[in-house]
Amino acid sequence: MPQGDYIDLHRKRYGYRLDYFEKKRKKAAREVHKRAAFAQKVLGLKAKLFAKKRYKEKATMKKTIAMHQERDNKHKADDAVPTGAMPAYLLDREATARAKILSNTIKQKRKEKAGKWEVPLPKVRPIAEDEMFKVLRSGKRRTKQWKRMVTKVTFVGPGFTRKPPKYERFIRPTGLRFTKAHVTHPELKCTFNLDILGVKKNPNGTMYTSLGVITKGTVIEVNVSDLGLVTPGGKVVWGKYAQVTNNPENDGCINAVLLV
Repeated sequence: MPQGDYIDLHRKRYGYRLDYFEKKRKKAAREVHKRAAFAQKVLGLKAKLFAKKRYKEKATMKKTIAMHQERDNKHKADDAVPTGAMPAYLLDREATARAKILSNTIKQKRKEKAGKWEVPLPKVRPIAEDEMFKVLRSGKRRTKQWKRMVTKVTFVGPGFTRKPPKYERFIRPTGLRFTKAHVTHPELKCTFNLDILGVKKNPNGTMYTSLGVITKGTVIEVNVSDLGLVTPGGKVVWGKYAQVTNNPENDGCINAVLLV
């Protein structure tokens, strides 16, 4: 059993404390006052960051509330022309229309569709060239400095052959070459050890993509034929994209999330 699960296990066996939910409710009620007190006394850069964070939270909250209100929004249908005769007691009533419901449903479906293709890590830390490459000196007096050794994890295809050392510009060490990745399926909540087919895009630039450098946030293509995924037409899916979520050079393995 994982070490951190002892609290959950205890709760499953014996339940919660009698005052657990009451204490939780009180803590949530106090949180508003604590945040207000902090906002009043905080200064400098910390204050700016806090204000920016609160602004984003409030904007999101307002959008959510507005979206929920739109669903039941009634408004006058001035252009609605009644068909046929209307009884006298209905003539003074305003006809209402729930026109927003359909548009909201379409918007929601679009959001869901767009959300499916969002990458797990939208923002990635840029990596400097000094960190990515190590300068190798060569020549009789070690004055030539045009060779570079890649310090990050790389992927090279199965049919890859090195250039002669004399002409090799970028050296990718064999100890940092990976062919497999631990890919998590977000809907199945399972992790599979899959073969890497190629590097689709490295966010640091096209040069790193062509070299096959894999850093945090890189989109790679993995072989999912063993998972038995099929298209609506009934064809077996061979390759799918996944985004790397860890720093492989530190962990010694590649962890990624499948983009479904």
